[in-house]
Amino acid sequence: MSKRDYYDVLGVTKGASADEIKKAYRKKAKELHPDRNKDNPDAESQFKEANEAYDVLKDADKKAAYDRFGHAAFEGGMGGGGRPGGGAGFGSGDFSSAFSDVFDDLFGDFMGGRQAGGGGGRRAARGSDLRYNLRVTLEEAYSGMQKTINVPTAVACSACDGTGAESGVEPATCPTCSGMGKVRAQQGFFTVERTCPTCSGMGQIIKNPCKSCQGAGRVHKDRALSVNIPAGVETGTRIRLAGEGEAGMRGGPPGDLYIFVEVTQHKLFERDGVNLYCRVPVSMTKAALGGAIEVPTIDGGRGRVQIPAGSQSGRQMRLRGKGMPALRGGGIGDMFIELAVETPVNLTSRQKELLREFEELGDDNNPESKSFFSSVKSFWDGMKG
Repeated sequence: MSKRDYYDVLGVTKGASADEIKKAYRKKAKELHPDRNKDNPDAESQFKEANEAYDVLKDADKKAAYDRFGHAAFEGGMGGGGRPGGGAGFGSGDFSSAFSDVFDDLFGDFMGGRQAGGGGGRRAARGSDLRYNLRVTLEEAYSGMQKTINVPTAVACSACDGTGAESGVEPATCPTCSGMGKVRAQQGFFTVERTCPTCSGMGQIIKNPCKSCQGAGRVHKDRALSVNIPAGVETGTRIRLAGEGEAGMRGGPPGDLYIFVEVTQHKLFERDGVNLYCRVPVSMTKAALGGAIEVPTIDGGRGRVQIPAGSQSGRQMRLRGKGMPALRGGGIGDMFIELAVETPVNLTSRQKELLREFEELGDDNNPESKSFFSSVKSFWDGMKG
């Protein structure tokens, strides 16, 4: 039976890019893998066919030869990496060896991939990222500041310069994995990669570990860091300090430090974005007669507000430019003054007498009450009817 066109096998067009071919192969390999198709007797042959097609089309030279001569390019000793009658290098006895390369290509990203240059020691592990929760006051968030924090973390061992080995002693290549950090086990035609149990994936072993860090290349200690808190930060603001996280194992690069800011509640001001709100109690007489009052501002100053006569509780007045600065520029917010008219308490006899006299003078001074009770009377009359 004649062989199927390799492009048809993978379901791509002849002009497909390398990325499109790779993506199509991955999809086919997952769909046709024999372990997932135990009830399909043709799955293994179809899986091998897809591998054979991909082995040719992923190689620029083989692909060019195939595009020009078709399957004949790999028959009769015409070159292109095949062998006579072998079908692009897939003889009956070496499928598992070829699939080992396919395994690397398909699962390399998940398993850690190949080493740059095709060999050598495994790259040292990067240190973990750290999180630090920082609480600041509203005043500090308004002005911004430099703050020193103490961060418990792992730092490179100074005794061994982070190598994990005694001074003057170089780590040795792991004999189990030959410095690759991973080992392969053959299970039928399927090759499985695992982290090397001898070196834990590092690719190197330390025969004379550093006494200060016991071979880890890092020690735990508190670090004092100076952090710039920009003006306008809010709760949830995240500040990233690159390279200030945990040191990597055996000289590996450090992680990052993420500072999460929490702005504490204020006794006088309530924040909403760049705007501030301040609830100011005023006496009944001040609200009735009107007048000027002084209110605090977040910068420590004072603002003068004119209260209109007859102001009610809940009335708001704006002080422009007295709010919070925007975090990344864009001006400053406003401050809103909300009046809370206060009913007098602990009245003297004379004060009570004056209030009764005031009440007897008429009810035209309370239009909202008059309107409300007029509506109540109409409601009750309607219910009677």
